[in-house]
Formats: sequence, structure tokens, C-alpha cells
Amino acid sequence: MNEAGIKAEEHFQGENSLPEILILSSYPPKECGIATYTSDLIASLKNKYKNSFKLTICPIENGQEDYIYPEEVPVILNTSDADSFGQLASYINQNPAIELVFIQHEFGFFAQNETAFQHLLSEIEKPKLIVFHTVLPKPDDGLKSKVEAIANEVDGIVVMTKSSSSILVRDYSIHESKITIIPHGTHLVKYIDKSLLKKKFHFKGKKILSTFGLLSSGKSIETTLDALPEIVAEHPEVLFLILGKTHPNIVKQEGEVYREMLENKVRELKLEKHVLFVNEFLGLEELLQYLQLSDIYLFTSKDPNQAVSGTFSYAMSCGCPIVSTPIPHAVELLKDGTGLTIDFGNSKQLTAAVNRLLGDRKLRKNFRLNALHKMAATAWENAATAHAKLFKKTCVSQIELQFRIPEISLNHIRHLTTNFGMIQFSELNEPDIRSGFTLDDNARALIVVCKHYVQTRDLNDISLMRIYMRFIKYCQQEAGNFLNYTDENGDYTTQNNECNLEDASGRTIWALGYIIAQENILPEEFIIDANSILQKALKNISAMHSTRAMAFTIKGLYYCNQQQNNLEQQFIIRELADRMVQMYRHETDEKWHWFEHYLTYANSVLPEALVCAWIVSGEAVYKEIALSSFKFLLSKIFAGNNITVVSNKGWLHKGKEDLVKISGGEQPIDVAYTIMALEQFYKATGDKNYLIKLKQAFNWFLGDNHLNQTIYNPATGGCYDGLEEKEVNLNQGAESAISYLMARLTIEEWTSKYNRQEASTLLST
Repeated sequence: MNEAGIKAEEHFQGENSLPEILILSSYPPKECGIATYTSDLIASLKNKYKNSFKLTICPIENGQEDYIYPEEVPVILNTSDADSFGQLASYINQNPAIELVFIQHEFGFFAQNETAFQHLLSEIEKPKLIVFHTVLPKPDDGLKSKVEAIANEVDGIVVMTKSSSSILVRDYSIHESKITIIPHGTHLVKYIDKSLLKKKFHFKGKKILSTFGLLSSGKSIETTLDALPEIVAEHPEVLFLILGKTHPNIVKQEGEVYREMLENKVRELKLEKHVLFVNEFLGLEELLQYLQLSDIYLFTSKDPNQAVSGTFSYAMSCGCPIVSTPIPHAVELLKDGTGLTIDFGNSKQLTAAVNRLLGDRKLRKNFRLNALHKMAATAWENAATAHAKLFKKTCVSQIELQFRIPEISLNHIRHLTTNFGMIQFSELNEPDIRSGFTLDDNARALIVVCKHYVQTRDLNDISLMRIYMRFIKYCQQEAGNFLNYTDENGDYTTQNNECNLEDASGRTIWALGYIIAQENILPEEFIIDANSILQKALKNISAMHSTRAMAFTIKGLYYCNQQQNNLEQQFIIRELADRMVQMYRHETDEKWHWFEHYLTYANSVLPEALVCAWIVSGEAVYKEIALSSFKFLLSKIFAGNNITVVSNKGWLHKGKEDLVKISGGEQPIDVAYTIMALEQFYKATGDKNYLIKLKQAFNWFLGDNHLNQTIYNPATGGCYDGLEEKEVNLNQGAESAISYLMARLTIEEWTSKYNRQEASTLLST
């Protein structure tokens, strides 16, 4: 066995049997855009998946570099040495763990040994995917031949824009079936108010223009400098930030000639007070903050064939209104009201565009929101999902994709909570106090935070629960009924006269019952208050007619009876369950096994309530109807391994249930209620299929949905408000945040309280 084969065998020994994906790319600590891209992609794949595949790196070096890499680097390709290519092919072929080779391609990487690179591709006997970071239109015969030869050797090609895909099909005769479009990944951002960031960086009162990236003459930053005098004349508070150090390769070849030219131009134009060079390779957190505080982002590349720009993508994902030269990436992304394009090198047009945006706050806001919605799908979490599915499709042996369950975070819950209660809505992740407060949200929040306290005994939860309990007391009226809506000042709103309040009352009883069930671990004040509020509320139960209100009430009293053998409450459970049985019998027929003539929201709580009633009473009819109705519901919302809850755009009506489902309008609360019901049915029956569906339903939050996009936002701890037909609703209000945590804590509760080994096996299926 040769040296490469021995190294492969040694590397493989002791490793687990996960399929290995070897990524060929430049890699940190090398400072270049593709190295950063690869590092971010790997981090997102590791954060998103577990026990699915193993990622290793083969860094690309040119023979003059000598970097120290992390342990996931078993082999290095020296592109200045033709023999290195053959050694790498031998290493790959003789390593039985490697299932797939994933290559990041830039023409400059392999310019010294293009023939050796082509031989590498032909000699590798494993499946191969390649990412084209540059796609040049209208190639000459030599370039076309090279790209076609590469395409013939690989199993698939990844590009980042539709225009790049079109060029490959049109100009290189590559079949579109071989091409996958995965946009350049962007980081999820916890949006911070611009004024706060400007104050932090000592830019208070300034209007910030910015550009960033490794400096080179191709950036054409002088285009902006030439435009600045006229911009400053109209907006004297303007400051232009040039973020980033000179590209290391440029420094080696010509030193700091370009930066010095820019600095001289700043002095000649007397712009010293209006231009700031930040000569650093910025860390991610600091970079994203600079971009968020920018009023306008300027992209002035003079390369008309630049296929994609990571800097451009990052700026858009931070909500920057853009002024850009018309590279294909910009043309593709800025056509729907997210920015303005100017001709290459045209300072006059840049002046007009910047002055127009600086003078129109509303236009800047519209561009910002449009950019954020357009870029949501490009989050690294979504890029990871797209790549993982492509890996699975390409590998010969089967890859089983398993999501990594995120850590539990109450950060967004705390962010939404004031001393009065939990704010109802958010604009993106920022609480919108103008939306006021609801009993619904505060009752559900009480359950979630109590669940968290049961699992963690985190004393910080006590203060939150105290706020939510106080809000519930505030909303209860003298007669025992509840009002649901208050404005930002705590005054009751007219919505209380217009809306059915029964469901809010039912949810509150559920919350109170859950609190009472934890009397052994909670402070006595909570139990006293919960019992007092509950007793007053039960006076109105006989007037309750909403199916869901009855179901929530049954759940609450079920929890009460885990601690109290209360005959009065058991009677109420039977009374409400009997009503639900009658409703079911009235509506059910051969095709329709439900309590109403439609499926709307929070459907899973209805059969779950009858399971609870059966556990308390032992009445077999409750169990029978619970099982049949839940089976019916699951048949409507599960297809294969995926859940698609009923759309709020039209619901699902009896007699029309076989029609094509409405796409979009899926809300996190319905997925969360389904997960809680599945856990209850599993506990009641021991049927492991419920547990498997529980895991499949939870994956909806992580990307197993019709858009393959994450609904949970790990950057904020919040959850997007809905999954629409073509995009997610990026606002992260109270109901969605609570719903995700209900689902997440249900999984945590099951795995910690019940059979951990069995849970681990089934939840990773």
C-alpha cells in the first residue's frame, strides 16, 4: 500500500461509520472570500445536522503558504505541485470512509496546474460535486472546453444565482438537470436599532454609507470617493466607511498601492471628515453590526462578469438599502424594490442614487424590508438544508439526515416581556409595544416558562411567571370571566367587545391547571393565586360553547386532578367531554370524523382533551372518539414524513376535504399543539408511531416544510410568525415564540422524564 493509502487507512481507523464528505477548498486561517464561505458552510452543516455525515477539509494551497489548520484537515492540496493532485486522488480512492468529494472552484485556484486538476477529477472514483464561484458568459473556445470537461467529470454542479445557471445552459451546453442553485449563505441577524449601534460606534448623528471586503482595485471604491463631494454638499452628516483590509495576494504582489491611492484621493478631495478606513479583517459579529448601522451599502465592482458577491449578500441580509453596479448577482436581487443600480464607474449616477435614498426615509425603509424578505431563504441554516439534501441525492450509500435539536433559549420570550406582560407582536425581532398585550399570550407564556422551570429549576423563570400570573389576575373580571385585549398602556380595548373571548378563557384555565399541578415545586403564592382565579372562572363554565374553549378547560382540569381529587372538577370534565362527544356524533360520517364541519386552528387539542378526559374518568367512549378523530386529523396533515398543518387562508371544510390543499398559511401554533397531542397519545397508548410523528412534526420548525426553510431563528431565540406559499413571515411575535418553545420543551420533557434510550432512538429515526 502506498503512503497515501496508508494515511487513508490510519485516518479511517477509530472513526465512526458515518459517510465522509471531503471538501476541497481554500480554508481559514487563509483570508479570502471562498475560505470564509467554506468555513460558514461547514459550521452551518454541523449546527444543523448530527449523526448524518462527517465533514473533512482538504485545503488548497499554492506552495508559498504554510497555515496551521484545525483537526478536520487530514490532507492538503499544493496546487503548485502537479504530483500533489495525483496523491490526493490516491488518498480519496483508498479511503473507504469518503463517500463524496465537494469542490469549491475558482479559476485562479488551479491556474498553475489546470491539466493536473482535470486529471484529479477524472481519477477520483467517488461521486463528485463542484461549486462554480465564477461563471463567465460568452466564453472563447478554450474556456468553454475547460468548463465542459469539468462538468463531464462531476455528478453535479452548484451555482449561486439563476443567471449563472442560465449561462451554463446557454453558453456551455450543460444540461440544467445537472445544475443546482443554492444562493450564497447569509447569517441570521438579531436586528438592533440603528441609533443604538451608531451610538456604540461613536457615529451618532451621522448618515452612514459603507462598503466592505478585501480591498483590491476591482472594488472601484474611487467611484464612491468621486461622488462624495456632491453627496456631502447635500448631506453634510455623511460618513463613508471602507471596511476591510487589502487582499493578502494583492499585498504580496504590489503592497498597499491601491489603499494609498484611495487615501491620497480622500485628501485631495478634502474628505477626511467624511471617510473612515477600518483596516481590519472584521469578525462576524462586528461586521454585521457595521452593516446594520449603515443607511446605504455601496457596491461598485467594475467586473461585469462577477457572478456573485458574498459581501453584497451579507449587506442585504442586514437590511441595507443597496446602490450597486449591475453585476449579474445585483441585477437578479435588486429588481424587486431592494436597491438601485448604476452603470460601472459612473460617479454621477451614484451621487444621484445616494442623494435620492438619503432624502427619502420611507423609500429606505421599503428597500430594507424587501431586502430582508428576499434574503430570508438564503440564511446559512437553509443553505445547509439544501446542501445536505444534495449530498444525500448524490452519494451512492444512503445518507440519513438527522436534524440537531437546538438548545433551549428563552431570550426572545424575555425580550418580549415588560413588567406588565408579554407584548403581542414584533416587527422582525423587535417587540411592537403598539400592538398591546393579550391574555392568550400571557397564559401560554405562563405554561411555557413553568415547563422550563420544571425541567431546569432556573430561578430567573420565577420572575417571568410572576408577571404572567399578575396579568391573568388583571384580566379577570369580578364575575370570573376574562377580557383578552389591552393596549400598550394596559387599558382594555374595543376588541373585547368584538371578539369571542371563550378560547382565551379556556387557555387561561389550562395555564392555571398546569401551575396547580406543579404545587410541589412552585412558590406557594402561585398555587394560591391559581386556585383562587380558577374557582372564580369555573362559575362561567356552563355558558361555554366553543369547542376549543371546552378542550382547553378539560386540559386544565386534567392537570389539576394530578394533584387534587376534586369531584366537582371531574364532573365538569365529564360534562364538557360529553358535549364534545355529541358534537362528534352529530358531524361524523363515513368520510368525516371530526367535531365540527371544518378544520380550523388548534385542531389537535380536541382529541387530546378527550384522551385527558378518558384518563380522569375511565370512560371508554372518550378514548374511542379521541383515537378516531386524531387518526382522521393526522391523515389530513401528514403526508409521508412531513407535516402540513391546515392553512389559515381558507381552513379545510367538510365535503371539500379532497380538494388540493392551500399552500402557505401554516402557523407554528398548530404544529406545536400537534406535537403536544402526539406526546399525550403516546403516553396514553404506548404506540411508538405517535413518537415518530412527533419528531417529524418538530422538524417542520427546522426546515422540513414545503419551502425547506427554518422557521425557528436561533440568532434570536424567536420563531417566525408563519410559513406562507413562497416565503416565511419574518416577524417573530409572542404566539410563535411560545409555540416553538412549547414544542421544544415537550421533546425535552419526554426525553428526560421517560425512557431516554428509547427517545434517543426514535427521535433520531
